[in-house]
Amino acid sequence: MHLGSVKVSLAAVVTGLVAGLLFAGSAYASNPLQVKTETGKVEGAFTTDQQVRAFKGIPYAAPPVGELRWQPPQPATKWKGVRDAKEFGSHCIQSSGYPDMVFHDPGASEDCLTLNVWTPVKAKKLPVMVWIYGGGFTSGSTSENRQDGEFLAHRGVVIVSMNYRLGIFGFFAHPELTAESPHHASGNYGLMDQAAAIAWVKKNIAAFGGDPNNITIFGESAGSMSVSAQMASPLAKNLISKAIGESGGALFLNQMGAFPSRETAEKQGVAFAEKAYGTSNLADLRKLSADEILKGVKADKTREGRFWPDVDGYFFPKPVPEIYAAGEQAHVPLLAGTNKDEMRAAVIFAKPQPTAESFKAMAEKEFGAEAPGFLKVYPAETDAEAVESAGDYASDRFIVYATWRWLEAQVKTGDAPVYRYRFDLGSPGDKNHPAAIGAFHSDDIEYVFGTLDSRPGAVWRPEDRKLSNEMGEYWTNFAKTGDPNAAGLPKWPTYNAADDWMVMHLDANSEAKPDSQRARYLFLDSVWGKAGTE
Repeated sequence: MHLGSVKVSLAAVVTGLVAGLLFAGSAYASNPLQVKTETGKVEGAFTTDQQVRAFKGIPYAAPPVGELRWQPPQPATKWKGVRDAKEFGSHCIQSSGYPDMVFHDPGASEDCLTLNVWTPVKAKKLPVMVWIYGGGFTSGSTSENRQDGEFLAHRGVVIVSMNYRLGIFGFFAHPELTAESPHHASGNYGLMDQAAAIAWVKKNIAAFGGDPNNITIFGESAGSMSVSAQMASPLAKNLISKAIGESGGALFLNQMGAFPSRETAEKQGVAFAEKAYGTSNLADLRKLSADEILKGVKADKTREGRFWPDVDGYFFPKPVPEIYAAGEQAHVPLLAGTNKDEMRAAVIFAKPQPTAESFKAMAEKEFGAEAPGFLKVYPAETDAEAVESAGDYASDRFIVYATWRWLEAQVKTGDAPVYRYRFDLGSPGDKNHPAAIGAFHSDDIEYVFGTLDSRPGAVWRPEDRKLSNEMGEYWTNFAKTGDPNAAGLPKWPTYNAADDWMVMHLDANSEAKPDSQRARYLFLDSVWGKAGTE
């Protein structure tokens, strides 16, 4: 196969998928478990109560293997007959995972570009919510029990989740890839997968009872970064009507750095390939098996083998902060926030318990002349105060500040309502997370999806059940109308200066309060840069 024969741009794929939106009809009345998509019929299964239909493992793009490795997603091949859609597709091949990630799929594969749909039995033109999982762009799968869409579907929405390429398979940039690209770009294949899945939803979801003109994308961690990225990209921003971000934003200008330029990403790709595989020749790299490529990544003891999105000039025409600063992102309602205890103090200290002295020394080292300003917003007059401030700073540096920048940018240039939250209720603890660490990073996922009982070892309290119900209501209300509020729920004001920067604190007794940490984020912004918020 000559590469030129498969060089179809993602823009063309998206255009083709969106063209003829009225293609998708309703599910066959004779068999509600059979639905016709643009590539063929699929047959799903009822969930336990017979009120929701689940369709799993539906291909939304061609397998990205062979010459399609490190290419934009190509259209899925049509099939004859009825495709079984009762089981999850394989998760995308990946080098690492997290202890709390438990997959229920056939295993890892390069052939992984599938999605899942949960839809009420009598769904008709319901709002659609498209979930993007997190995992640092290096791990994840749609098959985790905590991300099961059944319970949210019961609230009158259609839920979709997709697998997307990860790590070196999803974000490898290389000058030869750039040269063969009609867009003179490389990298970001995982983000292009997400955009192609959203376009598939736009084209096909009416057949499942969803409204193609009311699509909300939502995600957590890297999934939340992806939501902010899809809002910024010309490939996806016109496909969505609302966005929800849980702990993450792609507008960071902090010590995590920022998405590198295409040129920087290419240099990383070449250097890593030479080191890991003894060659940087693209043809040779495509000849390697997926296992051989993965072995090279796993052998890497540095961060050279960690591949992230890059500013490629195609998916991202320019840096994400600049896109938002210019108001060129999707002008859609945004609901986003973070968890109270995203990161622990031990991340920035050799010992878990910093002292007032060690915290002040860290401030001098990291902020120099700005250290007095830092200590004003992260006080450390006592050891106890230092421990608290160290946890706050670790969380802010990790992901809170980046999420705040996204919210601020959307308030300034997004021309649509913005809602901000903080998830405060520390869960009761489980085998992977002692209760003492509080409301940790990713703690909110089970609450949103209504899947608390999927977490092994957790003994849930009445307040957990109550909050999970509230969050499910808020999230689905927002997907339906662009406003999370409804009768019986604590009032959630918009996030802006006129409303005193109100933040909904999601807790045993949820309540909106003015942002008490705003001075911290403004200080960090003054030091780490204001590009993208002006």
